[in-house]
Amino acid sequence: MLDVKNFIAKRVAYELNDGDVVNLGIGIPSLVANHVPKGKRVFVQTENGILGQGPAPATGQEDKAILDASSAFTTVLPGGKFYDSAGSFGLIRGGHVDVTVLGALQVDERGNLANWHIPGKMLVGIGGAMDLVTCAKKVIVAMEHTAGGKAKIMKKCTYPLTAPGVVDVIITEMGVIDVTEKGLVLREIAPWATVEGIQAITEAPLKVSDNLKDIPTI
Repeated sequence: MLDVKNFIAKRVAYELNDGDVVNLGIGIPSLVANHVPKGKRVFVQTENGILGQGPAPATGQEDKAILDASSAFTTVLPGGKFYDSAGSFGLIRGGHVDVTVLGALQVDERGNLANWHIPGKMLVGIGGAMDLVTCAKKVIVAMEHTAGGKAKIMKKCTYPLTAPGVVDVIITEMGVIDVTEKGLVLREIAPWATVEGIQAITEAPLKVSDNLKDIPTI
C-alpha cells in the first residue's frame, strides 16, 4: 500500500538544492528531513529554534529536549544550533530562508495560499506561515491532492488567505505542478496517474509541460 505522505515528502526532498536553508511546516512537510538524499547538505530550520535539524531518531533513541515544530522527536546534525524565538523569526524575516515547505487547505492558479483557517471551525491562528511565505525565496506546498474527495487546487481560493501569489511549486501524490504567470503547469506525473485523471480532481485548469516526466523512482 502506498505511503502517500512519505512519497510526497521524498519528492519534496529531491526539489531542494545543496546548501539550502529550508523551513519545514507541520504535517507532511515535517517528514522531508527524513528523506534528504545522501550527499546533499541542506540546513533545516525550525520555528521553535533549531538550525540543522536532522531526521527522526530511531525508536528508543529519542531525546525529550529535541523537538521539531510539530512537537515530534527529532535530531540535530553535527554543527546544528539552538536559538530562541526572536532569533528564529529574525532569520525568517531577514530573508535567510531559501525554501519553505508548507501544507495547504487550498492553493489556486495564481499561487494564492490558504492554509490556516476553515470558516465555521475553531480558529487557532495563522502562526508563522504568514512570515515564511512572504520572506522565503521559494515556497513549496506539499499536500494530498484532494480532501474528502474535494479539490484543493482551485481556480480561486475560497478560504481566508495566508498570503496572495506566493506559491511556486505544488507537490502531491499525483504530480509536481509549477505555478507560472500563465497558470498551473504539470511538470511531473506519478506512475499511477494520468493527465486526464489529475485534471478531473483539480478545479483549476492545468497546462501540460512539453517536457512532462514521470516522478522518478526515489
